[in-house]
Amino acid sequence: METLVRIPESAPPSTLLEVLASLRKEHLDPRHEAKAWGDWIYLECYNTVISIDSNHGLSTAATIEHGDGEEDGEPVESILRAFGRLGWCGFDNDGEFPLG
Repeated sequence: METLVRIPESAPPSTLLEVLASLRKEHLDPRHEAKAWGDWIYLECYNTVISIDSNHGLSTAATIEHGDGEEDGEPVESILRAFGRLGWCGFDNDGEFPLG
């Protein structure tokens, strides 16, 4: 399962450092890795990963790829709060929804 999150078009992008700091405020231990095929954020002790679109350290969209058994509860709730704190919104088949 995946959850898409992004910044509203009218808002400025977040830096990767802001995203990592917000995840840390949720007591997560994120690690950023830049790969040839994209940027990834791994979370210590979890299988859930975040594929984050980054252009010169700025980001406006990410995909949370839920680990097996981690679709509900932690760490997803904390990840959504972290992105919500930065003004991001979630998107699904029904459209945009607030993160909290």
